[in-house]
Amino acid sequence: MVQVPINDLIGNFGKYHFWLCFLIFGGKFGVGLHQMAIIVLAPPAVYTCPGNYTCCEHPVYDTTIFTRTIVTEWNLICKKSWLKDFTQTVFQFGVLIGSLLIGIASDRYGRKKALLVSSLLEMFTGVLTAFMPDYWSFTIIRFILGVSVGGVMVTGFVLIIEYVGVIYRDEISTIFHVPFTIGHMSVALFGYIIRDYVIFLLSVSVVNLFMLIYICFLPESPRWLIAKNKTFKAITLMEHIAIINNLPKDDIRPQVETYQLLSIRLGQKKGTAFDLFRKPYLRKNILVVSFISFVSSYCFYGMSQYISHLAGNIFINIVASSGVCMVGCFLAIPLIKFTGRRILVIIFNISCSICLVIIAVIPEGTGSISMGCMGILCSFISFIVIYLYCTEMFPTVVRNSAIGISSMMARLGSMVAPFVAGLRPHGKWCAPIAFGVFPMIAALVCILLPETKGVELPMTIEDDEEMGINSIQQRRTEELTDHAEKQSASKTKTRET
Repeated sequence: MVQVPINDLIGNFGKYHFWLCFLIFGGKFGVGLHQMAIIVLAPPAVYTCPGNYTCCEHPVYDTTIFTRTIVTEWNLICKKSWLKDFTQTVFQFGVLIGSLLIGIASDRYGRKKALLVSSLLEMFTGVLTAFMPDYWSFTIIRFILGVSVGGVMVTGFVLIIEYVGVIYRDEISTIFHVPFTIGHMSVALFGYIIRDYVIFLLSVSVVNLFMLIYICFLPESPRWLIAKNKTFKAITLMEHIAIINNLPKDDIRPQVETYQLLSIRLGQKKGTAFDLFRKPYLRKNILVVSFISFVSSYCFYGMSQYISHLAGNIFINIVASSGVCMVGCFLAIPLIKFTGRRILVIIFNISCSICLVIIAVIPEGTGSISMGCMGILCSFISFIVIYLYCTEMFPTVVRNSAIGISSMMARLGSMVAPFVAGLRPHGKWCAPIAFGVFPMIAALVCILLPETKGVELPMTIEDDEEMGINSIQQRRTEELTDHAEKQSASKTKTRET
């Protein structure tokens, strides 16, 4: 396997890495605002009709909490009440499309170009939503906004992980989700201060103008440049980074050029997104990872909605639900640092499954709410781990495509979840069982994946296949060692007897 020690040359985490994280994390904060804004845009409406009718064309809305929402603006009540949920489903569908298409485009045209286009599109459509005159134009622009959000999420994560060294990859991949959670919390702050949905949309969109600095400062990924044979650009960028991180640059040119020569001599393929399904090893991994991503998102969003019937202050509820996710982020850091990816995904999916099944068999109340929160926490941590796991598992030439497909399946899970949560009228056990079965299946199929903890990110498909072979060999060695130890212990007991 031919590898170039990129992080030995530019550092694992220096001043340049810190600056890059500052840039990307700022964008992820805005993503959290847009993703969770629907809570304030379309809260449950309280209204009265003339003659005490339950439905009418000109209801009188209670504006005590919010002076104007999309529900009150376009009368999304009674027969049209499904439209307020539909606009979020369309938004999530846009995230799904953006994760896939922009992820694939990033592998072909570069991380920088894909992230720039996504960021500019997010800023433009975010502001534009506030000026839409009717529901359908609002929903269409929200769909395009979702496409851009999907691109920002996927490409930003991959760009950071391709810069950070193995030593700090665990922590950074987890902290990457913290700005999203802060954005989720900030929805409560923006909503509390701004009670009009138009001004609210303008305010959360103005925050994203921060990403205009991407035009001047956003770098390309050295790994992508090397994988695409853009040797001169890769060397120039890596020398610039090394200088900022106070590292010598003398070895960069010979190391990169040597790698490129050996890569050409060995005939290593550059790969396309189709290789994810053409190659048996890659096909198995992408199918398993996509299913686990689907399940994690399906359970997280579904159970969040299932327990959302709780009464209380809407702003406190937002902070409480986002607080659970924040706890998950910081709990995941030591777990990812000291434990393998595969075992974490297995443990948290099994735990999630148990928590959700318990809800189906215990009386509703504090116990079921606690189990629901535990299930949400486990599914969120599983999602954090699988995001990193997917990035480490696939080579640079198809990494963003893999993340895009995985994220696409996660969005699909979030789109299906509300319909499953709606099974409650058919029996209080229906939704928890429907949610609880799938994490157990996800835990079982996760056994098929290789362990990637502490492994250098693969550059080519050949590197990735060798990593898989080494993982299988390591697993067999561990099994043989355990078997030998058991036999030795058995012989020792026999002798003592």
